[in-house]
Amino acid sequence: MFTGADMDIYVSPISGINGIDLRNALWARFGGQRESDATYTLTVKLNEPVTQYKALEQTGDATWQEISLTASYVLLHNGQQIATGTERAAESYTFVRYLVASNASYNNAVQNTIRVLAEKISTRAIAETYKYSHPDTGTTK
Repeated sequence: MFTGADMDIYVSPISGINGIDLRNALWARFGGQRESDATYTLTVKLNEPVTQYKALEQTGDATWQEISLTASYVLLHNGQQIATGTERAAESYTFVRYLVASNASYNNAVQNTIRVLAEKISTRAIAETYKYSHPDTGTTK
């Protein structure tokens, strides 16, 4: 599906620090940053991270949490919508009493989740751009 060629996809700015990281990860998947006049434009809305407890000790203290991120996106070709969707990624991490270790574990989980989201969104975007530029490839005779 992916030929190794750079994709002409402009990724609109995504709000928040996690949005900056997601945009950078998408650029890496598309072969680099593109200008706003690219053939395709990808607009992504990234929701705030959601955490939930996954494991509790008998004392009631949490030992594991899960971080999940959800992103909705729209892919445009010269202003015309050709794809839309929502992707979710999650990862569990150790939640300990030591603040530095707990923050490091949380931050690693967020970064891993952003990488998974970038992979999911970019795979779909690449497939849609290929399908759009080669309309005869999906038909059966």
